[in-house]
Order: sequence, then C-alpha cells, then structure tokens
Amino acid sequence: MKLTWARAAFSHPALSGVSRAHFGELFAELAAPWEAARQSGLREARGGERRKAAGAGCKPKLVFCDRLLLTLVHLRHQLPHEVLAELYDVDRSTVSTAIRQVRPLLAARGFAVPDRPGMRLRTLEELFAYAEAEGIEPRLDGAETQVRCPQAGRPGRRAFVSGKCRQNTVKTTTFSDGQGRILLSGVVRSGRMHDQSAVRTEGIAEQLRLHPSVKSQADAGYAGLAKEFPEQVTALPKKPKDDACDGDKRAWSEARRRQSSARICVEHTNAELRQWAPLRRFTGRREIYAETHLAIAGLVSDRSAQRPTDAEQAPNSSSSATAPADHTPAEPPGQHVPTSIFPEVVSDPMRTVGFGVGSAHLGGVA
Repeated sequence: MKLTWARAAFSHPALSGVSRAHFGELFAELAAPWEAARQSGLREARGGERRKAAGAGCKPKLVFCDRLLLTLVHLRHQLPHEVLAELYDVDRSTVSTAIRQVRPLLAARGFAVPDRPGMRLRTLEELFAYAEAEGIEPRLDGAETQVRCPQAGRPGRRAFVSGKCRQNTVKTTTFSDGQGRILLSGVVRSGRMHDQSAVRTEGIAEQLRLHPSVKSQADAGYAGLAKEFPEQVTALPKKPKDDACDGDKRAWSEARRRQSSARICVEHTNAELRQWAPLRRFTGRREIYAETHLAIAGLVSDRSAQRPTDAEQAPNSSSSATAPADHTPAEPPGQHVPTSIFPEVVSDPMRTVGFGVGSAHLGGVA
C-alpha cells in the first residue's frame, strides 16, 4: 500500500514537475532504452545469455515507472535519497541506482523544437541550422549555479570562483526564441570563465560565419561578438561618458530599453529553469552537473515547445496584429503548477500517471 501511495503522490505535477500526460510520453519513450541497458548489464554480469526462462529469477524492487517518478521528484525538489527510499520503503542504494540509471536517459533526449514534433536539438550546429531554416532570431544569455566549494589544496580550485557572484559557480548558456521557448541550454563551463569565452570555446563564432543570415540578441557581456559580427549579433551599445551631451545619453537609454525588451524572454527562460532545485544551488558533485542540467533543461523544453503562438492564442485580437509574433511570450514562463497533491489521486496508480498499459510487462514495468 505504501508503494501505491508514493506512486500516486509522486505522479502529481506539483511533485514531478511535469503533467501526467507528459509523464506518460516520457515513460513510452524511455522504457525501451532502459530495458535494453538493463538486459545488457545483466548479460555482462552473467558472462553470456540467460539460462532461466523469461520472467524467472529475482524481480526488481522498483519498476521503471517508479524509477522515473522518483528521479523526476529528485530533480525537481532535490530531496535526499534517504527520504525517497523511506517513501518507497526500499533501501537507499536502490534509489541511488535508479537515479543513476535514469538521469543519463533524460540528458540524452535533447531539446524539443516548437511546432516540430519529433525534432530535437542537441548541439549548437543543429540550433543554428534550425534558426536559419525557420528564420528565428535566437536570444542567448549566461546563467550561474552555485556549487560546493572544492576541497582545499585541490588543483584548479579557483577556476570555479565567479568574479560576478563571488561564489563557487558553474556557468551555462541558454538559447531561446522570441517567445521565451527554450531551444538549447548547455555550454557548461566553470564560473570563472566569461560568458562570451564560454560560447566561443563551443564554436559560436564559426557557426555565425557558416550561417550569415542568423541574427541574435545578447546582453553587454557579448559585446565582443557584436563587434566582430555587427550584422548578426545585437548587444547593448557602449555607455556614453559622463561629459557626453544629454541627447547622446537619452539615445543610449532608449537603445538600452529596446534591446532589453527584445531579450527579456531569455531571462524568463532562465527563471523557469530555476524552478528546479538543482539549478538554483547544486549540492552534488560538479562532475555530474552537466548531465543533471541537460536532463532538467530537456524537460523544460518539452513544456515550453507546446506553448501556443500569439496568433494561435488570440487570433482575433487587435493587439496581436500589431505586436511582433516573435517578441511577446504567449504564456508567462514563471507560472507555477497547483500545489495540492490530493485532487486527482485515484485507486489505480497506473491510471493516475496516464498510461493504459494494463497488465502488460515491459522490462519489469507493470
């Protein structure tokens, strides 16, 4: 009964961070890869093919449905493994193994593309090719996540000290479209590296040369890119000196307002990522931060890619005809899901998560 209660409660969007319909899609997408990896590991441990009939032998303590659920809850709220183990009435090592197995599957999914079902972006090259084909103007911005201070005397300890935050951080770069829908998030570097240096090491300059029609919006931290590619990258103009005339100051202020208004959507995207606890402050090892970030950002991209465009949301609105379709977010990215976990909980745990698999088995998944 305890397992049934945990499964029903964890399937609520307030805990998992995704809708039940989305969770059903994740289950259908990842169950087969997980089962293939599981069978491969068992075959390697046995040293050959199985000698017992299918279905014989020890059964896993957690089926894949529960493994995926507790991984999402851990990523959403960063609950300790001991707490999740107590809720599921299993050993802590079982929870740690489940999270270690599922997190790479989530990280390898890539980022959903708005209005293109089945298409996913995984690299900067794919992002620029998509932006050129669809005529999208990406917005980019860097974000920092605080991490644990490295051990004293460890080589490279100062590499994570951010000059801006004055903390040990890991820096990531987020790309979004004009509606705040996430297109790509990654380029994970140490906090000491500058925002512009991070994307340069990833090869953004080469992509700008290969795709001259792609234009992007950035903040003052990417002024070097804007100077090198003035026709493609728009950044905040240099602030006039104190003894400049009032006209120059007012012109700069207006240019700053317009540029900030054009790229505020990527700030909203970063804020949406911060709804997940590990991207506010990562208490685990920095070596697995990139994988954790990709797993979370991929889930957020699935949700943001389903947002309707301005024309779809208000086709008869007079304001939608005058405002640029690639500028105003159709849905506030920071909108929270309901917090109560008691409505919609029913007796059938499989019905609560939105599948109709019945009694069929897939790699121990009932």
